[in-house]
Amino acid sequence: MKILILCLVGLASFLGYVSTRDGQFHYTRSGLIHAPAREIYPYLSSFQKGVEWNPYDRKDPSMKRTLKGSDGTVGSIMEFEGSSDTGAGSLEVIGMVPDRTVKVKLVMTRPLKGENLITYSLTEEGADTRFTWEMSGDGGFEVGIQNLKTLIEQKAAKSPSAG
Repeated sequence: MKILILCLVGLASFLGYVSTRDGQFHYTRSGLIHAPAREIYPYLSSFQKGVEWNPYDRKDPSMKRTLKGSDGTVGSIMEFEGSSDTGAGSLEVIGMVPDRTVKVKLVMTRPLKGENLITYSLTEEGADTRFTWEMSGDGGFEVGIQNLKTLIEQKAAKSPSAG
């Protein structure tokens, strides 16, 4: 019983600490591609070409996709409905600088709701191009923390050793 109480105290302390942290996240990854930016850019700006390389499309090749607007332009949207591994939501191109940058708003509706910003950047380095993929947004961590806190505290209150 002491171990259970100790675990609950430890979990409560951890949740208290985590709840004071910002739920925002920002990830950046990059790699060097042996090609000029003009050859890479169409695969970043077009949802139809993105299917050929994007890991989420490869993870769920039967994902349903609906394109709206003119693909490869600001304002184009791709709605998607995938498996439990890929989820559901929409992608919207919100900014472009030809052969340099594409900004995409990702709105997830399943399994978790959230809104994120994806930025693809190309920087030429001699004969190569550095491709940088950034993603930032609200990870929904506060909701998850609150859900876990409520669950654990309710279970602790119902425990015969509580009180």
